[in-house]
Amino acid sequence: MRWTPLIALLVAVASGAPARAAPPSVELEALTWTELRDAIKAGVTTIIIPAGGTEQSGPHMALGKHNVRARVLSDRIAAALGDTLVAPVLAYVPEGAISPPAGHMRFPGTISIPDAAFKNTLEAAGRSLRQAGFRHVVLLGDHGGYQPLLKEAAAALNREWAGSGVRAHFIEDYYRATQTAYVQALRAKGLSDAQIGSHAGAADTSLMLAIDPSLVRTDRLAGPGAADGTQGEPAASSAALGQLGVELIVSQTVAAIRKARAEKH
Repeated sequence: MRWTPLIALLVAVASGAPARAAPPSVELEALTWTELRDAIKAGVTTIIIPAGGTEQSGPHMALGKHNVRARVLSDRIAAALGDTLVAPVLAYVPEGAISPPAGHMRFPGTISIPDAAFKNTLEAAGRSLRQAGFRHVVLLGDHGGYQPLLKEAAAALNREWAGSGVRAHFIEDYYRATQTAYVQALRAKGLSDAQIGSHAGAADTSLMLAIDPSLVRTDRLAGPGAADGTQGEPAASSAALGQLGVELIVSQTVAAIRKARAEKH
């Protein structure tokens, strides 16, 4: 996602820094080190570390669902904030026992790592980004299972950084929006909880249709259910329903990040 010159100008004016050319992307890995240096000097204060995951999502959705969703939504959140960049998505996350396999690991393609490895990676990434000059390190995740680990990593970094003026923020609202406001919006559209589902159902699949329909096999939406890794009814999905979720996730996460950054510590 590209920044506009207006956003760059507003960031510079707000920070008191001279106006600079907008960086070509909100994605950290698309920038050169000098572009990043200049963006921070121009008033960029915040970096999002998005966690995704590589797991089965039924026969109709690609294994990288969480990674693509976390990247696209984080890009939109960063653009809405105007002074924020996005670090590379963590695609390797805890997904449960490998041997004997449990949960999503029962399906080929799911990749799982230990909780400690995930948490250590988050903390090391946070330290690296603090060293680069960011003042706010935001942790958010597209998968439910590791939300407590994101919270623990942010707390550990804040203990380490106490008194430095740099903060880590676990933004639970990103994932919570998918479980509350988005579900309520789907119910208001006439979907039942059985259709909405908890994994790869109408809610999950609609979000993917809105974000990247190439990752959804629309000819495989009517599956046998839990036996194929689906909990819900993906046949009830549509891109229009998914767009409701996109808007809610972005707006609620932007508000939560703004609130977290404004809090005094």
